[in-house]
Amino acid sequence: MFFRKSSPFAENDLLSVIQACRANDPRAQRALFKQFFGYAKSICLRYTSSVEEAEDVLNEGFLKAFQHLDGYNDALPFKAWLRTILVNTAISHYRKNSRYEQHTSLEAGEQVSFDDNIVDQIAAEEILALVQKLTPNYRTVFMMHVVDGYSLHEIAGILEHNEATVRSNYARARQKLQILIKQAYSSYENSGPGASIPYHEN
Repeated sequence: MFFRKSSPFAENDLLSVIQACRANDPRAQRALFKQFFGYAKSICLRYTSSVEEAEDVLNEGFLKAFQHLDGYNDALPFKAWLRTILVNTAISHYRKNSRYEQHTSLEAGEQVSFDDNIVDQIAAEEILALVQKLTPNYRTVFMMHVVDGYSLHEIAGILEHNEATVRSNYARARQKLQILIKQAYSSYENSGPGASIPYHEN
């Protein structure tokens, strides 16, 4: 019977854990998973509508990470590399499982009304919970643009939408989020001015 020899590593030494994972050491894989579980789950939750769906994306993302560790450059931040894999996995999950809603694009120059007064009075976790209530189309475009910094043009290419649809979905996501915020936090409506959710045209 063949026994796999474990690779030496120290859990507090990330590079040694990664090296052991490259040698397919299951103990190191468990250690890496445990160390970044919370961080990874927070990313997956942004793109999914339930904890169960987020965990599916998380598990698939970690599997991809383990399979492609040889492509990770040890000189670069591991978190950033893992984040890219998780976001791409979440986007792939969206593309495989969502039915694209096609909307008429906004007319050129049309302004989207968005009352920003209450946004800065709500914790990020609470806003995230509301974002999760958006449809997959709205939520994905919103998170890719506002949180992960993709331009609307880039999002159109990644999701294989036309750019007008992406712009419309982003604008509608902001409108829908404003409605959800007002419904959940109506007592804040008359508060002083606060930070806005950006409406970029790039």
